[in-house]
Amino acid sequence: MISTRWLEKRKPYWEKLEGLLNLGDRQGLQTLSRSDLQDLSLLYRQTAADLAAIREDPSSVHFARYLNQLLARAHNTIYSGRRASPWALLSFFWDTYPRIFRENLNHFLLAVAIFVLSGGVGALITYQNPDFKVKILGPQMVETIDRREMWTHSIVGIKPLASSAIMTNNMSVGFTTFALGITAGLGTIYMMVFNGLLIGVIGMACHISGMSLQLWSFVAPHGVLELPAIFIAGAAGFRVAQGLLFPGTLPRKESLARAGSEAVKLLVGTVPILFIAGLIEAFVSPTVLAVSLKFSMAAALFVLLLAYLFGLPAREVTAGSFP
Repeated sequence: MISTRWLEKRKPYWEKLEGLLNLGDRQGLQTLSRSDLQDLSLLYRQTAADLAAIREDPSSVHFARYLNQLLARAHNTIYSGRRASPWALLSFFWDTYPRIFRENLNHFLLAVAIFVLSGGVGALITYQNPDFKVKILGPQMVETIDRREMWTHSIVGIKPLASSAIMTNNMSVGFTTFALGITAGLGTIYMMVFNGLLIGVIGMACHISGMSLQLWSFVAPHGVLELPAIFIAGAAGFRVAQGLLFPGTLPRKESLARAGSEAVKLLVGTVPILFIAGLIEAFVSPTVLAVSLKFSMAAALFVLLLAYLFGLPAREVTAGSFP
């Protein structure tokens, strides 16, 4: 039998759910804050569990009827809400994404720190032991560098195909870095370490061969977008790991679900960044464009990226926003 004490303990949650539904009916779901929407979803699931318990008690038929009606309203509100407007995607990138990025800035900085530290280690080892670069880069690429030739000339002749391959590869790296967050972040750390080590070895190998200017003038135009996008993917992986390892007061499953939702949004934002970076890497970076122009372009793109991520205002997520 359901006790009176249990009922009195659960009633405030039912009343809160009803209040949110009434507010949504009066003013529209778009007026609810991100926190309200999260509460609405959580209260819906909790009330469904309460109804299942109450149905086992024949003396609580009137409560069962009330909760059944309440859940029907909540179901219609959650699953039959208004369709996202055609501007939802634009709104996500313009208003929501910068906020999500800033909320996960610590995860982003962690990814940057691991990458930079690994790059420094790779450069130092290569400087002290030049043979190390052969193990990381392979003999063919090392021979090309030793001849003071760039290995990117083939891109120029097949720009459209190269662009597609570059985008596919970069997005694959980003998605893998994010997905490996489910390994408690160990896989994400590995991806940051590997890519940092790789760029460190390449950078030092080119420096030893007197090709630093050639290397960095190639990397800079697209790298100012590509690398931050990979770091953001790393931040998404670390956000998943945080939800898994540190659920706080939430059940671990609920914590992971919330972290995963936020991490996916972080990852989605890297897609257009990597798309633009792929175009630049195929059509601009390997060309004979003046070095000064390449670095100027890189600086301009980096400033625009910073202005987007840190300068744009960000509203609370509302119903119908993407994704």
